Amino acid sequence: MRKLVVIMTFLGLSLSGFAQDKNAKASIEVDGVCMMCKFRIEKAAVKSKGVKSANWNMETHILDLIFDERKTDLTTIKTNIAAVGHDTKDIKATIEAYESVDDCCRYRDEQIVKDHQNGKKKGGH
Repeated sequence: MRKLVVIMTFLGLSLSGFAQDKNAKASIEVDGVCMMCKFRIEKAAVKSKGVKSANWNMETHILDLIFDERKTDLTTIKTNIAAVGHDTKDIKATIEAYESVDDCCRYRDEQIVKDHQNGKKKGGH
């Protein structure tokens, strides 16, 4: 009996190391250029089941997340972001998804990126 208690205790401690965090934090790089991109990126992230908070920084291109690892993972979140037209380091948006973003949000176009950097933002954003 004593041996069984020791084994069960060890097993319980071992499994607790694999527990998933309900308030996991992560930061990922996501391409975009403007406030419309920010809205689209954050909305796609938050629509991922288990994402509690998403905040994309337009200058650094870093998306800070708080999410429940029991309900989602970073690959799912990145896939949802790519589905609305924004690239992450690991998952790129399809041509169709990328072309669905507004013309002024085309972050793969160097001239549009330069225009945003120089304050020539079209569409008032």
